[in-house]
Amino acid sequence: MASSVGGPKFRRGDRVRVLSLDVKGHVRTPWYIQGKTGVIERSHGPYLNPESLAYGGSGLPAQPLYLVRFNQLEVWEGYTGPGDDRVLADVFEHWLEPA
Repeated sequence: MASSVGGPKFRRGDRVRVLSLDVKGHVRTPWYIQGKTGVIERSHGPYLNPESLAYGGSGLPAQPLYLVRFNQLEVWEGYTGPGDDRVLADVFEHWLEPA
């Protein structure tokens, strides 16, 4: 895989917020976690940026991809399941900021 710019910005246990962007076209970040806060579970390493690849770009620079854990109660308004239920999602670094 092509290398990313620098190393991963986040580590396991870091609290992050998913950016809430009004982006037209193909994105790999589910709408239901945009603007939500979660915790980094692990880094998958760098991957070509699928948002660039979808439009014929090179996907470079490669972007670190993370598995992020979210509390269901914070993701889904009105969620009535157990309070310790979680949502796990893969999110590219360019969609994350420190929380």
